Amino acid sequence: MSLYYVQKLLYQLNRDAATRAQFTEDMDSVLAGYALTEEELTAIRMPDIGLLYVLGVNGQLLMHYAALKQFEWEDYLQAMRDGVAEHGPVRAGIYAMTGE
Repeated sequence: MSLYYVQKLLYQLNRDAATRAQFTEDMDSVLAGYALTEEELTAIRMPDIGLLYVLGVNGQLLMHYAALKQFEWEDYLQAMRDGVAEHGPVRAGIYAMTGE
């Protein structure tokens, strides 16, 4: 897993209008610049906010990506809950679920 690169991509999308515009027009050209796994690429392309959360993406970055992808706040929160239900506990990052 390349959590660092997923988060770097989302950070760039959040802060740079030119990257966002290119991502909207040609997502693959932007994604090619990051060392991502197939699972990460799939989650970004869908977008599967729940899987991105389970992969360990920081919520501050993820909420902006969810908004970019037209998720309403409640839908964003539910997508994270659904991600844990479907994909299991958060695997990495500061939200990793280590308890029962």
